[in-house]
This record gives sequence, C-alpha cells and structure tokens, in this order.
Amino acid sequence: MAKMAKRKLAVDKVSKHEEGPVAEAIEEQTAKLPSDAFLWAAVGAMSVSLALQCFGRKHASLFIGQWVAPFLLFGIYNKMVKQQGHDQKG
Repeated sequence: MAKMAKRKLAVDKVSKHEEGPVAEAIEEQTAKLPSDAFLWAAVGAMSVSLALQCFGRKHASLFIGQWVAPFLLFGIYNKMVKQQGHDQKG
C-alpha cells in the first residue's frame, strides 16, 4: 500500500512540473515560425548538398547534408509546441 502512495505522489509531482522561463521564451519564439520553414530549410540543405557533391566538394556536401535531420527535428518540435503548448493549465 505504501508503494502505491509513493507512486501516486511521484505522478502528482511530474504533472505539476512547469517549464522554466528560458524554455517558455524558446517555445514562444518557435511557435511564431511556420512549420513549413523547417521543411523548406531541410529541402534547401539537401539541394545545396547535392550541388556541392556535383561540383566535387565532397566534404562540404557531407557537412551541409548533415543539417537535414536537425531541421526536420526542429520542425517536429515546432509542430508539437503549436499543438500542445507549454504547460497547458486546466
């Protein structure tokens, strides 16, 4: 029985967690950007990477090509912030 009470207390603490001021500021700013911006940034990075590859600049191409995944992840984060909001009350 004591274990159940401890688990409930732990769940209550997690559900009452609030983000700090830095996280809130980041979420406010990212929510202003359209989600398509990150998709187009990823497509742009792929295009530049392909062009560099065609011109024989292999290392630069690989460097730019590695930007694609972070842009897509930022887009997912942006979408989640817009749908979920931060610390919705109520």
